Order: sequence, then C-alpha cells, then structure tokens
Amino acid sequence: MSMSDPIADLLTRIRNGVKAKFNSVDIPGSKLKIEIARVLKEEGYIRNYKFIKDSKQGILRVYLKYSQAQEPVLYGLKRISKPSRRVYVRSKEIKPVLSGMGVAILSTSKGIMTDKHARKENVGGEVLCNIW
Repeated sequence: MSMSDPIADLLTRIRNGVKAKFNSVDIPGSKLKIEIARVLKEEGYIRNYKFIKDSKQGILRVYLKYSQAQEPVLYGLKRISKPSRRVYVRSKEIKPVLSGMGVAILSTSKGIMTDKHARKENVGGEVLCNIW
C-alpha cells in the first residue's frame, strides 16, 4: 500500500517511540527522511541514525535521545506543510519556533536545512515541520 505522507509517518514513528521510551525506531528509508534525520542529529534531538540496506527500499533506524533522568530530549513534532496544503515561506518570512527554542526544518533549493541556517543563507522554501 502506498503512503500519502511519508514525512508525517516519520514524525509519528519518532513521536510514538519517544512516548514509549524506545531506544530506537525503524522507519522505511528514503533520501528525504535521511536528510531530516541528519538535521535532527545536528540539532541534538536524536543520538544517531543509520541506513540499513535491504531487498526493498531500505530501513532508516533512528536512535532516540534521553536525558540522565530518562526524560526525552524531543518534546514535540508538528507537520506544517502537508500534501493537501503546502506551506512556502521567503527567507524574510521565516519565524522562529517557540522564540528560538525549537527548530523548523525547511526544504530549500540548497537542500534540507533548519530555519536558522536558511535565514543565514538567505533562502526560503517549504516548511516541512516544527520540532521542539
């Protein structure tokens, strides 16, 4: 069965894994999902990620991150741009998430990047999700 929104599936699997206090979650792989996982690792929301090749499309294994008190580092994920309603912004229109405490992930002409990096590079694009 084909999936209508694979990014929402990625975010939901991570959200459910954090709530269940899993060490890692497995997600069907794609280049876009790997780039989103790269941004999450750079921003410190996950410990690591690994792409596992198989006979189909591959599996993206995301290792979740918790504090010393076993509290999740990742509190919330929200899908902004959906297949039914795309949300595009210019570089000057990019707003900080939770006054800079969170991160927006954008798909730009220069690749997948955070809102801070997009403002620095002076590029706009599609807002994929907000993470805090």
